[in-house]
Amino acid sequence: MFPEHRPRRLRTTPAVRRLVGETTIRPRQLILPMFVSEEADAAGAPKPISSMPGVVQHTRDSLRAAAAKAVEAGVGGLMLFGVPSTRDAVGSGGTDDDGILNVALRDLRSDLGDTTVLMADTCLDEFTDHGHCGVLDDEGRVDNDATLERYADMALAQARAGAHWLGPSGMMDGQVGAIRRALDDGGFGDVGVLAYSAKYASAFYGPFREAVDSQLQGDRNAYQQDPANVREASREIELDLAEGADAIMVKPALSYLDVIRAASEVSSVPVAAYNISGEYAMIEGAAANGWVDRERTILEVLTSIRRAGADMILTYWAAEAATWLD
Repeated sequence: MFPEHRPRRLRTTPAVRRLVGETTIRPRQLILPMFVSEEADAAGAPKPISSMPGVVQHTRDSLRAAAAKAVEAGVGGLMLFGVPSTRDAVGSGGTDDDGILNVALRDLRSDLGDTTVLMADTCLDEFTDHGHCGVLDDEGRVDNDATLERYADMALAQARAGAHWLGPSGMMDGQVGAIRRALDDGGFGDVGVLAYSAKYASAFYGPFREAVDSQLQGDRNAYQQDPANVREASREIELDLAEGADAIMVKPALSYLDVIRAASEVSSVPVAAYNISGEYAMIEGAAANGWVDRERTILEVLTSIRRAGADMILTYWAAEAATWLD
């Protein structure tokens, strides 16, 4: 009789499909990026981000409430970004113990303790008046080694504020090693480093620029990776592992599923992927127009990232998706 092989038997009912499913997503594997703004805090109300429907720049109070709700839903971690009201050439707000990011970290560590993994973006771009991820030299180029000194100071400020993990996202050569040494020498040996090992110069960052009120003029092509390259990502990952990264990250996620797969095959530590703002905005826009089923599309996207090899996913849907998955 033909056909002799009938794979459809494994798809006959929801119970069968659940039994044989190869890829799972649990709330603990989702990390929620959150923005806290000095101006929003002064105004006393969260500020909606127009290009990211449903995402806001939080006040300190609204951040605490939203973080508690996300942790209650079961998310595995929170990644915090600070949006200052004033900026300067060296990003002083990022190393100021009383800067918006560090006071918000203290708030959340006080509220949540060790019930979640509290993470901080260890990068200067939100805090510089030129919008680049480091300090500039006399010719206007990002000075790699001078920037490492600022990252070390920023790492210590975030560790003092209570971050469990730090997320260096600037793609400076040696950033993981510089931060690791600063933490160890400063008595913060238990603070982990989630290295943005393969961060690409992507067009999908557009909405994020609004989210952090970016001052960037020009581009970051001289330090973020070329979207055409994958071997380069493997080299960056190997270097970060050698410098002591506790976990690595690929960013963005959807256009770089092959890079996530490659990372998972070479990494001896957990692999994260960042489902970024432009990816979020596209699906929210399509769903708002009735072109796609929102919940199904979100879960399909998250499943694809897990299937590619990510152990953890940073996604703006983390808290909402956690309630569906739970």
